[in-house]
Amino acid sequence: MSIENRKLLVVMAHPDDETFGTGGTLAYYASKGVEVHLICATRGEVGDVEPELLEGFDSIADLRENELRCAAETLGLTQVHMLDYRDSGMAGSIDNLHPKALVAAPPDQVAAEIVRFIRELKPDVVITFDPIGGYLHPDHIAIHNATVKAFFAAADAAQYQDGLAPFQSRKLYYHTFPKGFMKMAMFLLRVFGKDPTKFGKNGDINLVPIAQARFAINATVDYRNVLAKRDKATACHASQGGAKMTSGAMSVMRKIFGVSDQFMRAYPPPTKHVERDLFEGI
Repeated sequence: MSIENRKLLVVMAHPDDETFGTGGTLAYYASKGVEVHLICATRGEVGDVEPELLEGFDSIADLRENELRCAAETLGLTQVHMLDYRDSGMAGSIDNLHPKALVAAPPDQVAAEIVRFIRELKPDVVITFDPIGGYLHPDHIAIHNATVKAFFAAADAAQYQDGLAPFQSRKLYYHTFPKGFMKMAMFLLRVFGKDPTKFGKNGDINLVPIAQARFAINATVDYRNVLAKRDKATACHASQGGAKMTSGAMSVMRKIFGVSDQFMRAYPPPTKHVERDLFEGI
């Protein structure tokens, strides 16, 4: 199979997940001629946004979807596919209880929608969050669970009978953060007088249990050749502090860890070999 015929599907929860997490990988494969598709489950309605950035937009959702479209074009994505769920906010938030919140949706319902896209698009490789959703965000965990279920169900004609032929993608990967990176991040936060148990704009992310989670790294993608695209896409997400993601402490982290994305291979079962290409063996 030539690289131009390969397809990659990434399934994420909010606008900015595609860039802040896997942006380098997506830009890298798009630059190689791979057809790259994104499923985004929500429009990021709960994200905090400075009032001046809302000028010209009807809502936070409209603004953040616009930022997503900007980033997708910059990364070179083939198409963005939006699901119709609402941002659930962090664990314990009142937004968890909204009737359209992703975490309130029946898991089978979300999986059925992803199955349909897998059967229609026929991706060789599927990427989603790791089992803790990167940083324990409820929506990230919900979309991880739905994607894993859909990945295997899409190949079974008896499940989710939607009139489409079953399809088996060749590989499933979870994007994950190397633990050395997380430990260094906590160290740097403390150096700069920040509390790692109250990370983020709202202080609602505890990095300690995240750094303690253990996921194998079975593949790594070096994206230094498309770093400028990744950084430009990051800047598209201005409402979520995109510009800060490439400076300050993050600049230091890059010098230490380089510019690559790390993945755990969920299917097929991994070996001790660390892949440098997600399409290896296809």
